[in-house]
Amino acid sequence: MAELADRGALLVAIAREAIEREPPPGASWGDAPWLRENGASFVTLKLAGELRGCIGTIDARRALGEDVARNARAAAYRDPRFPPVQDHERRGLAIEVSVLSPRMPFVAPSEAEALAQLRPGLDGIYLQYQEMTATFLPQVWENLSDPLEFLAALRQKAGLPARFWHPDVRLSRYTVEKFR
Repeated sequence: MAELADRGALLVAIAREAIEREPPPGASWGDAPWLRENGASFVTLKLAGELRGCIGTIDARRALGEDVARNARAAAYRDPRFPPVQDHERRGLAIEVSVLSPRMPFVAPSEAEALAQLRPGLDGIYLQYQEMTATFLPQVWENLSDPLEFLAALRQKAGLPARFWHPDVRLSRYTVEKFR
């Protein structure tokens, strides 16, 4: 348990450092071998309890330490929903790092079948229909606890109507380890 807490503290420190200064290309984020293994992460920033940025990677394509650093920087300065974080805001940022498990597709030819397979509070869901995609981390269940509302909001995030369904909609689930 202590090792997991240590990992979490290190990931949050990497995120905070990356927000403070742009990581140079090829930067090393520590000696721990697990930081060099490919990993997928999301970094969520809050200021005074309000969302201030959230950017992440769905699939592991680079070293976890680098992924966290790049996503933290993007959440602070390139989330299109918010203006870039200002110098005076940095100190007050609450940082949450979510490390994602690999995505597992599940078959849901209908909305009812999709709803029946959702695991509220546990699943992060990735939705894809043609070129439109969206994801919600498991933490979103805290605000959207009803599976129908959760799925409707996810479709809207992807640019689809809230009650849209088509047999070609693809869903996959993942879980996260989150650290603050």
